[in-house]
Amino acid sequence: MGPLPRTVELFYDVLSPYSWLGFEILCRYQNIWNINLQLRPSLITGIMKDSGNKPPGLLPRKGQYMANDLKLLRHHLQIPIHFPKDFLSVMLEKGSLSAMRFLTALNLEHPEMLEKASRELWMRVWSRNEDITEPQSILAAAEKAGMSAEQAQGLLEKMSTPKVKNQLKETTEAACRYGAFGLPITVAHVDGQTHMLFGSDRMELLAHLLGEKWMGPVPPAVNARL
Repeated sequence: MGPLPRTVELFYDVLSPYSWLGFEILCRYQNIWNINLQLRPSLITGIMKDSGNKPPGLLPRKGQYMANDLKLLRHHLQIPIHFPKDFLSVMLEKGSLSAMRFLTALNLEHPEMLEKASRELWMRVWSRNEDITEPQSILAAAEKAGMSAEQAQGLLEKMSTPKVKNQLKETTEAACRYGAFGLPITVAHVDGQTHMLFGSDRMELLAHLLGEKWMGPVPPAVNARL
C-alpha cells in the first residue's frame, strides 16, 4: 500500500484568469501526482479588500502586461483564454459574486460537478466574452457542465441562503488566513507543514514540495488527449 495522498487546496475565483490557468494545470496533474485536490471557490474582491491589494487593471502598464502575458500563456498552456473586450467593466463593475455563490452552493450539494461547472464559467467570461452575472448565463453554464435544468435552478435558488453566503465568506477568510493577497493560491499540506503558493506559475515548486515529477504545464498523458 502506497503513501496516502497529500491534500492540495486550490482557492480560486472565476473572475481571475490566472486562477483558470492554475486550475487547469492542477486538474491535469490530479491523477498523475499522489494528491487529493480540493477546489475552494472564493471571492477575490474580499481577499483584495482584506489585504489592501488592488486589481491589475487599475494600473495601465500592469493591465497591458497582463493582456500580453495571457496571449502567450494561451499557447504555452493550451488553454483558450482571451481578454474580455470590456475588461474594466468585467473586473471592476460586474464582478463574480453570483457565480461564486453558485459554485459554493454546487460544492455543498454536488461537489463532483464543481470542476466542470467552474470550467464552463471561466469559458464564458475568459474565452467567449459572455456575461456571468445574469442568472440565465449561470444556468447555461451549469447545464453545459452536465447538470439538469432542475438541478441548476435549485442551486440558483439557494445562492442567497445564509448557508451559502456564510460558506463563501468562510472559504474566503480561510484563504486570507493562509496569507492570500490575490488569487489563485495553492495550499499544500505536506509532512505536517502547510505551504501557500501564489499564482499559476509556481507549479514546478509545488512538485518539488510534494516530491513529485514536474512534466511541464501539459504533461504527456494530457497532451495526447488535446
